Order: sequence, then structure tokens, then C-alpha cells
Amino acid sequence: MEEVEAVANGLWDQINAVFTMEIYNGRSLADLLTLEALLSLLGSALGATLILVLGFVVSGVLSRRITRIGSMHASLDDTLFVFFGNIVRYIILGFTTLFVLNTFGVQTTSIIAVIGAAGLAIGLALQGTLSNVAAGVMLILFRPLKNGDFVQVNDVLGTVKEITLNYTEIADIGNVKVVVPNSEVWGKTIKNYSGYSTRRAEWEFGVGYGVNLAKAEEVIRDTIMSDPRSHSEPAPFIQVNNLNSSSVDFLVRVWCAASDYFQYQADMKRKVKEALDAAGVDIPFPTRMVVMQGNGSVQDAERLAAE
Repeated sequence: MEEVEAVANGLWDQINAVFTMEIYNGRSLADLLTLEALLSLLGSALGATLILVLGFVVSGVLSRRITRIGSMHASLDDTLFVFFGNIVRYIILGFTTLFVLNTFGVQTTSIIAVIGAAGLAIGLALQGTLSNVAAGVMLILFRPLKNGDFVQVNDVLGTVKEITLNYTEIADIGNVKVVVPNSEVWGKTIKNYSGYSTRRAEWEFGVGYGVNLAKAEEVIRDTIMSDPRSHSEPAPFIQVNNLNSSSVDFLVRVWCAASDYFQYQADMKRKVKEALDAAGVDIPFPTRMVVMQGNGSVQDAERLAAE
């Protein structure tokens, strides 16, 4: 009988220890099972639920409103405002989580310190990725290039298809998809051929020394300026630029729309050549005169000329 009583007392002591042990905010299980404590916990749960719902609603509304700003104005970049919308949403949700924890009496100071240390460790581990993200933010903010621009970036020449936070997608002149990390775009020289609405095309045409230069200049000017893609302002530049070994070279500079540049430049080379031929203007090509002395044969002369 004494043994049974001793076992019962030991069991009661263990149960009592469980009930009196502090488990939450300095309170024991016995304290938490009181009606007052249960009502307080229920109130905290309802408050936390209300804060969570309010946080999700506010973050969603603000994120959508900020994102919509980019789509409402054609001059604004959609990617930039989507990024800002996501940043605002996550900041609000982060503060919402802290408020919920405070509602239950959880000390958030230590949690913030742990999150800060974890963020530092993650930042060091993802240094390369974060540098791409930082470069992506700079590209979106300052917009040295945008979708549809014809650019040369990091030895890649092509059309920009997409700019994300991590990489820039370019379709090169062979329509091959090229993905360039943003750190390589922002950290390199960018040639944006679509940056301005006009460009200056440049050619060099050679004519023979016996040609009437005024006539040759007139043919070149009339041929190029008769094309509707040629701009009269700024005024075209057509002048003798070089006295070559076998030709007199005209340097020609004419402005055109940036979108017409490549085809325009190619077309004018052919049109000027055909116009000079039609006007009888000699277009020289390198020649070699072979003077034979002594007993050289015709075959020797032909062989030397071929060499």
C-alpha cells in the first residue's frame, strides 16, 4: 500500500511540475488554462488574424496600384514598376509578420538580429547574383537601352528583346538568342544605335583623275538627295577628301532616319555607282603597267602582269 502511495505521489509531482513549468511569456501551463488566459489568447489570435488579413490586402492593393502606373503611361518602363510593386509588397508583409509576433508577446528584437545575420550570409553567398540584380535595377532606372533598341553590348550586336533583374536578352543579327548577365551590360560600354532618331551615313566614292570633278560631285549629290530617305537638314557634306594613287576620293556624309540607316547606306552605294556609269564618269580601279626591257617575251609580260 505504501508503494502504491509513493508511486501516486511521484506521478502527481511530475504532473504538477509540467503544469507549473514556464512555457510561454513567463506563464506556466496552469496559468494558460485559466479562463482569463484563454480569453486573452483568443483575443491575440483574433488580433493577429485581423493584422494578417489587413497586411495581405494592403500589400496587394499597393502593389497593383504601383504596377499599374507603368502600364498607364507609355513613357514609363513596366519592368521598373513591377519591381517597385513587389518591393513594397514584401516590405509590408515583413512588418505584418513582426506585428503578428508582437501580438503574441514574442520579442522580435532577437529575430530581427537573426534575420540580419542570415541576410548578410546569404548576400555573401549570392554575391554574383546580387550584383546582376543591382545592375538590373540601374538599367531599369536609367534606361540606357530598352526593348526594341538595336545595340552593341559586350561584343554582341542585335536587338534587345527583354530586360529582367538578372539578365538582358538580345537577338543578334542572325536571330540567335543571346543572354547577357546584367553586370556585364551595366559594366561595359553600350552602343545604342536606336538612341537617337537620326544617324549620319558616310561613304567614300573614287573617280578618275581625268574626270570633271564638278560634274562628278553633281551626279553624286543629285543621286543621293533624290532619295526620300535623305535629309536636307543638317546639310549634306560632299567634298574631295583624298588624292589617292589612282583616284580622287569624294567623302559624302548625309543624315537619315536611324531606322533607315543600314538599308539606306547599302542602297546608295549601288545607286551612285550606276549613276556615275550612266553619266560616263570614270571609276578607276588599281592597274599596273609592266615595261619590258631587253629580250623579255610576251609570255613573260603576261606572267608578270598576273603576279
